[in-house]
Amino acid sequence: MPRSTVAILKTTPRTVFRDYHTLLNLAGYQDVIAKDADTALKVNISWHFFFPGSSTTPWQLDGVIRAMKQDGYVPELMHACHNRTVVIDAHLGERENKQIDVVQAHGLRNVHLYEGEEWIDIRDAVGDLTKRFLCLNDVYPRGFLIPHRFIGENIIHLPTVKTHVFTTTTGAMKNAFGGLLNEHRHWTHPVIHETLVDLLMIQQRIHRGVFAVMDGTFAGDGPGPRCMMPLVKNVILASADQVAIDAAAAKLMGFDPLSIRYIRIAHELGLGCGDPRDIRIVGDTAAAAENWHFVGPFQKMTFAARMQHLIYWGPLKGPLEWSLKSVLAPWAYIASVIYHDSLWYPFKADALMHPVLHSEWGRLFRNWEHLAPDGVGFPTCGDEPAEIRRAGARALVKSVGILGTCIKEAPEFANRKRHVVKAHR
Repeated sequence: MPRSTVAILKTTPRTVFRDYHTLLNLAGYQDVIAKDADTALKVNISWHFFFPGSSTTPWQLDGVIRAMKQDGYVPELMHACHNRTVVIDAHLGERENKQIDVVQAHGLRNVHLYEGEEWIDIRDAVGDLTKRFLCLNDVYPRGFLIPHRFIGENIIHLPTVKTHVFTTTTGAMKNAFGGLLNEHRHWTHPVIHETLVDLLMIQQRIHRGVFAVMDGTFAGDGPGPRCMMPLVKNVILASADQVAIDAAAAKLMGFDPLSIRYIRIAHELGLGCGDPRDIRIVGDTAAAAENWHFVGPFQKMTFAARMQHLIYWGPLKGPLEWSLKSVLAPWAYIASVIYHDSLWYPFKADALMHPVLHSEWGRLFRNWEHLAPDGVGFPTCGDEPAEIRRAGARALVKSVGILGTCIKEAPEFANRKRHVVKAHR
């Protein structure tokens, strides 16, 4: 099957597990994901609070695990995989987004990459490939570490269909960002598009197989990946070509994929196919032809997003960007948590989420722990719409604890030593 194949299907809660199984096999995942190697299910947590379209959905993770088990993959060789950032609490996120419920129900290992894992220098991991990097040698002149466990593992990325204030869209390629880079990943923001291309090169070198399954049951428009306008779109996508699936998702959202820099560069370097004319769509071709006419992330940016653009690409770059590579960097983490978790989510999120919380998917999320699915999906989603348990004052109170964690885990403050292994050549 050509690498430029993307499978797209429409789905419903009633058929979601059957549809995910069909989707993965339409995209030829068994030709890419070896059954005798460990497989990392790379969960996406763009916000530790629940926000539709922002993070891996429980039915996405559950559907992939069920499909793999049905096709003979053993649970002992699967694990959920999480990274950490200083502004996102992955442990809170996996609870609030109900991903941990799925992992525990299937008895899988749950790996947090920043907790007790071995790391390896990038030069030991990929050798001369570093000479082909577009930007990472300049960003990290002393090199950087990546998780040792990734070498020889399969990886299945689990992003969602959404926009991003740095990269226009975000998906499979961006999902590698947190897992492969160390705590100073914000150093790459000025060259974020080139960074994603370098990370794709690394993935293609170190992993046994690379695959992506993207959930668009909820999708997000606007200043993503957090402060978005969530919409119900009922679409799921899968591909072994990380560039092609991001291009297909971008086209659905109404963007020209080749106008998005990270997709275009990866396409031109032959790392995948970013031209929709050369992507083979299988499954629901009518769904693939939709145009959702998203306005994108730049028309109504939040205050935080505007400030980030001014710092990384605008007139504040000279005065402030240097501080992000110094001991003063935590000011940016603290500002992000205060804005997003203490102000935006408590007082604005509920109104934006309200329409989709009453949808079938919203009701499925609300009642997830209490429903009894069959082999096809969920015969009923329950009657109650999803509730936002941490809106208003409750979210404000919780944000105080998140702020404390943010300060504690800031790499500029924490004296954290990685267990580094050396490659034998």
